[in-house]
Amino acid sequence: MPTVILKVATCQFAVGRDIRRNARQICEFLRKASKADANIVHFSECALSGYVGTDFPSFDGYDWQLLRQETQKIMALAGKLRLWVALGSTHELAEPNKPHNSLYLITPMGKILDRYDKRFCTKADLRRLMPGDHFVYFTINKVKCSLLICFDLRFPEIYRELYKQKVNCIFQSFYNARQKGPSVHTHIMRQTMQCRAAENHFWVSMANSSGYYSPYPSCFIQPDGRIAAQLKINRPGMMVNTVDLNRKFYDPMADFRDMVIAGARSNGPRRVKDTRSKDRTGL
Repeated sequence: MPTVILKVATCQFAVGRDIRRNARQICEFLRKASKADANIVHFSECALSGYVGTDFPSFDGYDWQLLRQETQKIMALAGKLRLWVALGSTHELAEPNKPHNSLYLITPMGKILDRYDKRFCTKADLRRLMPGDHFVYFTINKVKCSLLICFDLRFPEIYRELYKQKVNCIFQSFYNARQKGPSVHTHIMRQTMQCRAAENHFWVSMANSSGYYSPYPSCFIQPDGRIAAQLKINRPGMMVNTVDLNRKFYDPMADFRDMVIAGARSNGPRRVKDTRSKDRTGL
C-alpha cells in the first residue's frame, strides 16, 4: 500500500497587537518549517492581526493596509519556500459590516486558495466580529483537510458534517492566552478536542497562542483521541508531526458511526419481542 503522509508544522508564539512583530515571528517559523521538510504550517487564531478584545479593544484606527501588506509578505515567502500555510488573521469587510475572524489558506504558489471564517463566535466576539457561513476543504498528498477556529469546537454537529465529507485532518486554531492563570480552559479545551477527534476518527492540529498566561499548549491529536505531541506551555515553539493514513488506530465506533449519523439511537434490533424487555418496572 502506498504511503500517504502529510507533515504538519504546528506553531505557537505570543500573538500581540503589533502586526509587524507577529509577521516576523510567522516568517521565522515558515523558514524553520521549510528546513524540517513540512508540507503545511499551522498558526493560531488571529496570529497575524492580533485578537480584538484581548490585544486591542476595538478596530477603531486599526491599520488594515499594514495588515494586507504583511499578509502579502507572508504569502510571498510561502511561495518561495513552497509551503502550504493556515494563517490566522482578521478579514476586513465593507462598512457597516464587522470583520471576520479568519484562517487564510495559502498555497505553495504563494496564493490564497480559500478563507475560513469562524462560524461560531462567542458573545464577546459578536460585538466586534461577523460569523462565517461555509466550510473549507482542501487536499494535500491525498489527505483531505478542513479548517476550524476555537469556539467551533463546542458544536459537535460541525465535526459530524466534516466526517460525512470524508475529511481526514482538521487544522483548528485557538486563542486562549493572556489570561490571569489556569482556568476552565486548562481542563476542557484539549479534552474536548480529543473527543472530537476520537468520535469522528480525525487527525487534529490544534494551534494556540502562547501569550502569558496560556492555559494549554498547542497539540497534535491522533484519530484515536490520544495527544501524540504537544508544545511547552507559555513558550514559543514549533513541532512537526505526520499524518499517516495507513496507520491503524483503535476505533470502537467504526461499525456503528454511520448508522448513528443516519438516525439510529441503538445498535440493537428496533423492537425486541420480549415481554420482559417491555416491562421496565419489574424484575
